[in-house]
Amino acid sequence: MAELIGTMLLILLGDGVVANVLLNDTKGNNGGWMVITTAWGLAVFVGVVVAGPYSGAHLNPAVTIGLAIAGKFAWGNVLSYILAQMLGAFLGAFLVWIMYYDHFKKTNKPDAILAIFCTGPAIRNYVSNIASEIIGAFVLIFTVFYISGAQITPSKTPIGLGSVGALPVAFLVWVIGLSLGGTTGYAINPARDLGPRIVHFIFPIKNKGTSDWRYAWIPVLGPIAGGAIAAILYLQLK
Repeated sequence: MAELIGTMLLILLGDGVVANVLLNDTKGNNGGWMVITTAWGLAVFVGVVVAGPYSGAHLNPAVTIGLAIAGKFAWGNVLSYILAQMLGAFLGAFLVWIMYYDHFKKTNKPDAILAIFCTGPAIRNYVSNIASEIIGAFVLIFTVFYISGAQITPSKTPIGLGSVGALPVAFLVWVIGLSLGGTTGYAINPARDLGPRIVHFIFPIKNKGTSDWRYAWIPVLGPIAGGAIAAILYLQLK
């Protein structure tokens, strides 16, 4: 439940800022990349603060798998965490759909509508696109292994984003977005992309266009690969 609720809040606030910036007639229309990346970093902060004391606040299948590879999380819990993260991401995107329903109806740009729910490449080249996602996720998860401080109930909290402190991870996601996000929109999280993409596919949205399933494998496999590489390198450097 902690992973579900934490991921739901992450996506509600993260996809919510993209909707605020891209949809017509919102107060934040045309707010720009700085607004989006800052809010995504703070959305991670909120999710980690809520879920941290109970689940470690992975909020990301790539984090869960990376921690398991590094021997810091039990493989027996991986599937349940990932399912909770996926459902939480779906629910968060569904709430964004409700929140901005009137503004979706006033927006006639399919690409902008899709960008609210999931990532897409600035230049479509699958080789460089998946490389971007691998690198971004590697930076996220490799750095998480080395962040210290802000232990929350250390006797009960599993290793994860919550156990290393919400604020450093928020800054980490912020700088990844600012520095590395311009190529693919920095999914760095399979749940963040796949769950909301399913919402875009299922629910009626005027002028929404396609859900771009041809690209959907990149923000799923890329972050997982990046997390695995980070975990393997961490084990070698220990």
